[in-house]
Amino acid sequence: MARLKIGTRGSPLALVQAHETRDRLVAAHGLNPADIEIVVISVTGDQIRDRPLAEIGGKGLFTKEIEDTLLAGNIHMAVHSMKDLPAVLPDGLVIAAVLPREDARDAFLSLTTNSIAELPVGAKVGSSSVRRTAQLLRMRPDLKTVLFRGNVQTRLRKLSEGVADATFLACAGLNRLGLAEKITAAMPTEIMLPALAQGAIGIEMREGDEETKQLLSAINHTESSIAVACERAFLQTLDGSCRTPLAGHAFLDGGILNFRGHALTLDGVHCFETTRQGPLSDAAHMGADAGAEVKARGGALIAF
Repeated sequence: MARLKIGTRGSPLALVQAHETRDRLVAAHGLNPADIEIVVISVTGDQIRDRPLAEIGGKGLFTKEIEDTLLAGNIHMAVHSMKDLPAVLPDGLVIAAVLPREDARDAFLSLTTNSIAELPVGAKVGSSSVRRTAQLLRMRPDLKTVLFRGNVQTRLRKLSEGVADATFLACAGLNRLGLAEKITAAMPTEIMLPALAQGAIGIEMREGDEETKQLLSAINHTESSIAVACERAFLQTLDGSCRTPLAGHAFLDGGILNFRGHALTLDGVHCFETTRQGPLSDAAHMGADAGAEVKARGGALIAF
């Protein structure tokens, strides 16, 4: 076959994820690593770092240019952090594989304290996530949030410079970058529910590309794919964007799928939560049904 091209953002974490994809393809099919090219594509979300995503277009800012390149046929597949993908993919594109999910939890990071509870009144917490901000304010309405955008290294630098007293990152990204020692505390999902599909890597391809589909089917992790399908159905039903504080986590336990999801108001005052449990084959239906319930209960309060 022609040289295989994998599209990705250029951040250190995105490159680690693209290399993991390449390594898994090599191992599964006995390919020569030299025959797989990693193509770095500049995306709007990485170019504009001084404003919240909600103000400049939301999640698609990290994927649009990559997906355009994929649709044009200039790459065979695209590697994404699944939590960055909009609820609905562009026509002609599908997720063909989900790699084994990393730790889905949020990481609390601080150089001065060990937990949210220990932060002094009025402390500054860096975040660019409406979800984390709403969850934080629900726990500690006295805290102040300051905008933290940029890749993992940029956010760690801002923390070391004292721009904020604490911040949050995904445990998955820090683990994949070999920076687990930076984690002050991993947040239990009972306290801080993760972003939908957090910790999962998804690989996107053109619909109908059977050769690429066959390559990717060999590296799909079934359990991670099922959990992500449930979470993304919840997201799609709520028409979630970066403007809406949504969270959810699905996990398998003894052949049963468990899901918990919620939507919050931006100030964290209101939280509409639900849970589901059922067979793995009902993953998407469970997520969609849970989303419909939350949407009905939250009404205009979560219809941003």
